[in-house]
Amino acid sequence: MEFSRIEFTQHAFTRMFMREISPELVKRAVRKGEVIAMYPDDQPYPSFLLLYKERNQVLHVVVGLDDATKACYVVTVYQPEPALWSDDFRNRRQR
Repeated sequence: MEFSRIEFTQHAFTRMFMREISPELVKRAVRKGEVIAMYPDDQPYPSFLLLYKERNQVLHVVVGLDDATKACYVVTVYQPEPALWSDDFRNRRQR
């Protein structure tokens, strides 16, 4: 995924603060994370779910990508719940 800059939505900042996740960690996740899902019909921009692992921490980051400006907007960030995700955190568990 190519982008020119990373921008944080207010929602992302709120969730990061609540979950004690630093902006620096999220920036690394956006730069180095693996795209595990694509949502091309999302509005106002197509979005992507990224998986990032660093030491003992696992993050999911949802970003929207403005194709015109190549700005990457961080929509939300969370630590995936092991009970809801496969062991590799790439797929939701079936209920």
